[in-house]
Parts: sequence; structure tokens; C-alpha cells
Amino acid sequence: MSLPFPEWTVSPALSDYAAALTDMEARAAAIYDGTAAERIWLLEHPPLYTAGTSADPAELLDPRFPVHVAGRGGRYTYHGPGQRVGYVQLNLARRGRDVRAFVHALEGWVIAALADLGVAVRRADGRIGIWTDDPHGREAKIGAIGVRVKRWVTLHGFAINAAPDLTHFTGIVPCGISDYPVTSLAALGQPSDFAALDDALARHLPAFLDNVGAAR
Repeated sequence: MSLPFPEWTVSPALSDYAAALTDMEARAAAIYDGTAAERIWLLEHPPLYTAGTSADPAELLDPRFPVHVAGRGGRYTYHGPGQRVGYVQLNLARRGRDVRAFVHALEGWVIAALADLGVAVRRADGRIGIWTDDPHGREAKIGAIGVRVKRWVTLHGFAINAAPDLTHFTGIVPCGISDYPVTSLAALGQPSDFAALDDALARHLPAFLDNVGAAR
């Protein structure tokens, strides 16, 4: 039998990060207990840095914004206005129990959505994130992936740079990668409003769920 689609939630205003973490943890527990539906939560945060479980303090170069311990995998990341954050909360116990397949499908989902907006993006062997070429022909990061799995329920997800202030990334070594710049849809001259991006993500949601292992 096919599994129901996750709840699709979009928060229109800037969301406090600590409150979002608390909400996400509570939702994960409810999903595990079977008392709440799975959820795709699209939101936007005020400027801040997050520290993953592998964060190196030496890579926090200028803590000009609040720093939050995120609990997800990975190192330091930036969140702020103009960046679309997606918290993806699925029950992998019902979707194949394959964390690697989930992460690969998550990357593929972001890649497919950005392709709809005219951006050729890709994975890069040995490097975390979603990559493209910037206007100077340099390989640059346009999206980040960071997940946590607790009792087979997923937390956190992705961040896509639509039109953030790219100078805010200079306070950290983003995801521990210093040799490549970051870019955004706006910097590439592509549509950078959340409405178009969210529509593209919604279009490719069914394929993403299939790739995770839905309806097995």
C-alpha cells in the first residue's frame, strides 16, 4: 500500500532557530509514536551559525551571529534571510531503513528542483553539498545537506541559497570546505523568490519519496 504524502508546511516569517529545533524534536518523537504525520517544513531563519557534530572550533572565524549546536551531522553552516531551509521528517522504518538512500534522494531532490529554475547543479565526489559553477566559472556551493536520524525518523535536511547575503558565510569555513566559494540563485541571475523554488520542490516531491523507498 502506498504511504501517505508528508504534511507540507511553509512558515512565512523568519523562524527562531532554537524554537524550530524544539518543534522538530517533538515532531520526530510524535512521528515515531505514530501520533503525527511525516512532515516537509520549509522555513527561513534570522542570521545565525550552526555547529554540527563534527564542527571544528577553528573553523568559526568570526562569530558575528549567534552560534547554535544543531545536533545534525557535519560542521559549521550558516542560515539567514534569503536562504530556503527544508526540514525533512520521514519515518525510514516505513521507507526502507536506508540512510544512504535517503541522503542520496535528498540531494537528487534539490538538484531536480534547481534544474527547473535553470541552474545546472550536481554532486561532487568527496565534498558535501550541492554544487554549480559561479559567474566566474568557479565551482561553487549553492546548497547544503545535513541530516540526523533518530529511531529511524529523519531530522534537519537541506539549505538552498536563493538570495542570502553571501558575505555572512565568511564568518565560518562552510561545512569545513575553504577552497571553494558559495553562490546563490540571485548571484547566478536566476529566479530567487521562494515561491518559484517551493513550487519546484513540490513538483519533485513524489520522485524524491519514491527514491527514498516509499511504497516498498
